[in-house]
Amino acid sequence: MAKKDMYEVENGKLKRLRRSCPKCGDGVFLAVHEDRVSCGKCGYTEFKNK
Repeated sequence: MAKKDMYEVENGKLKRLRRSCPKCGDGVFLAVHEDRVSCGKCGYTEFKNK
């Protein structure tokens, strides 16, 4: 997915469509998987509750 597809313009403001990595900061998004979200840069992972 291209970075431009992770943003949306709403009422003249930029809106992020995905969460940012808490370790890497803004601009590094978490990948969404079936059972987790993870950062491809630093490896940070949060598992989803089932």
